[in-house]
Amino acid sequence: MGHGSTTLGGCQRANSMDGHPELFWHGRLISWTLDLVPIVRNTYLVCYDICDDKRLRKVYKAMRDFGDHLQYSVFECQFTAIDLAKCRHVLSEIIKHNEDQVLFVDLGPTEGRGERVISALGQPYSPIGAACIVV
Repeated sequence: MGHGSTTLGGCQRANSMDGHPELFWHGRLISWTLDLVPIVRNTYLVCYDICDDKRLRKVYKAMRDFGDHLQYSVFECQFTAIDLAKCRHVLSEIIKHNEDQVLFVDLGPTEGRGERVISALGQPYSPIGAACIVV
């Protein structure tokens, strides 16, 4: 097998001599390139309740890098498993786990979902165009 290999439960990822990634299962080449593996994205609602204004601003700023701001403490995000892990890690470093809460609501695969449909009770939904300022 090639250079720079890693193994996990009989599955080995390695680089071929020309630098292309390869995937082996118990020593047998099963894919000549990992570029052919589809990336699955799921749509998530990320909702948070943060008790401290300073942490709230940090969470809001961090979430802007991950998705669309729908409501004060609600973002819609399209995550791969790696994106989700990154977001959870970033937020985990900001929040106080014994005071704050972040919910990740998995709405299923992004592919084939169709257009986003949001209905509201009370005030009509309108996309937030300006930055949210927390004082």
